[in-house]
This record gives sequence, C-alpha cells and structure tokens, in this order.
Amino acid sequence: MSVLVKPLITEKMTMLTDKRKQYGFVCLRSATKDEIKAEIEKIYNVEVDWINTIVTTPKRKRNRRTGQTTGRTNIYKKAICKLKEGQEIDFYENI
Repeated sequence: MSVLVKPLITEKMTMLTDKRKQYGFVCLRSATKDEIKAEIEKIYNVEVDWINTIVTTPKRKRNRRTGQTTGRTNIYKKAICKLKEGQEIDFYENI
C-alpha cells in the first residue's frame, strides 16, 4: 500500500508551488519522512531535497443559528517537499 494518499492541491499550495517550487501531499499518519521521500521519488521520478510533515488538528464544526457543535474536521498528515534544482512535478499531465 502506498504511503501517499493524494496530492494536496489548494490555493495556498499552488502559490507555494509557483513561488518556491514546493509540493504538498496528503499521506498516511503512520508514514515517516524517509518513506514519503522514497515514494515521491519512485512515483514522480524526481529527487527530493527536503520534506516537512504536519499532522493537522481537528477543528469543531458549529451550526451558525443554534451554536451547537455538529462534528469536527478530519485529522490527516501533510507532507510538503522541496525538489532539487531544475526538477518539477506536473499533477495535470495525465488529464
């Protein structure tokens, strides 16, 4: 089973990709930086310079009218990686 769940494509990650050449991925919470690095290098045929990982904290969802708590967001692990000079990943090439 792959440690990468999906690429993280948001407005903020698109900005980071354009300005700093950093890419984001959602991965399994049990994955380590070495496993994530190996998986990215194998799937996308690039060399990873460094990886930062973040485990998101859940936020409460509230009803605006009644103020009652109706649930929470999911907990997941994000990996933000920087590639070596001159390399890039195109998430839209297979569409």
